[in-house]
Amino acid sequence: MGPGMGRREMSPGGPVIVGLSGGVDSAVAAALLGRAGVAARALFMKNWEDDDHAEYCASAADLIDAVAVAERLDIEIDQVNFAAAYRERVFQRFLAEYAAGRTPNPDILCNSEIKFAAFLDCALARGAERIATGHYARTVRWRGHHWLLKGIDATKDQSYFLHRLNQSQLALSLFPLGQREKQEVRRLARELALPVAEKPDSTGICFIGERPLRDFLARYLSARPGPIEDLQGRVLGTHLGLHGYTLGQREGLGIGGQAGGSGEPWYVVDKDLARDALIVAQGTGHPRLYCRALAAIDPHWIVEPPPAGFACSAKVRYRQPDQACRIEVVDAARLVVRFAVPQRAVTPGQSVVFYAGELCLGGAVISERLERL
Repeated sequence: MGPGMGRREMSPGGPVIVGLSGGVDSAVAAALLGRAGVAARALFMKNWEDDDHAEYCASAADLIDAVAVAERLDIEIDQVNFAAAYRERVFQRFLAEYAAGRTPNPDILCNSEIKFAAFLDCALARGAERIATGHYARTVRWRGHHWLLKGIDATKDQSYFLHRLNQSQLALSLFPLGQREKQEVRRLARELALPVAEKPDSTGICFIGERPLRDFLARYLSARPGPIEDLQGRVLGTHLGLHGYTLGQREGLGIGGQAGGSGEPWYVVDKDLARDALIVAQGTGHPRLYCRALAAIDPHWIVEPPPAGFACSAKVRYRQPDQACRIEVVDAARLVVRFAVPQRAVTPGQSVVFYAGELCLGGAVISERLERL
């Protein structure tokens, strides 16, 4: 029997604090705790204050929804402000990565530094024994370790964003939605007459909201315009700062009318940081978009470091199907991942996350594309 065959169901025990965001997932997670006889309270996290009045960041409206859910479920709710911790632990690193020409994933940092660190510490200080969130993932205890598994709903599985959680964080966390399909979660919300049953799912930057990313970054990072060039060095236009573009990007380049080549759309295939040049090529399947391997740094393993080399599967972006690969561990801080088939738009700053079937092994931060086509 392996960890994927075990299940850790919710069971009555010590008090639990559930993070209520004002969305449908956390609302149903809180309702399921009650159904299981778990004594729960709720906490709403406010983590962004810079422009809380703006249309993109609706934390005030989310708080109203979270309070309405708590009232419907007859549970207590408090509000806590983690804005300072978010700025220091997540947002500053987010900006630093963009300034260096990379494309970070703030949701991963947000989980490891805020939701399962600052929020967890706050909940424990308030007398909780565990926390619960609306993530689509599962945990199980097997052979003395806590393992992270994919959520049952493959279209909503969020283990990719949780791969940096450590053993103590996993031990103290409940994921009531891990065994549920999203469609069932919506149905339960309607059956329970939760006030957020029809509320759309949120996207955008973790805790900051949905907004034009380039305009948002321009408020914090100085623009350094430079040339947009094709692979032959022909200047096609001017970009507004390399931090506003990511590998594989098609929209927003402003060169759609440029003639030449295949006549297909242009895609970002590289960034020349030394010259502040954005390199583009035509065609969604252009070879320069692909590589057979990548280098990664700062690996984190859910249970223990792996052997020097081993085969598994990996994702280089959220919701990507599992890709067969082999990991070569260089040292404790670096590894190389070689894929069975070339990967498109592997992006430095993003995370590569490793799996063995439904079991999440851990992950690392992509630092370089290797063996380009």
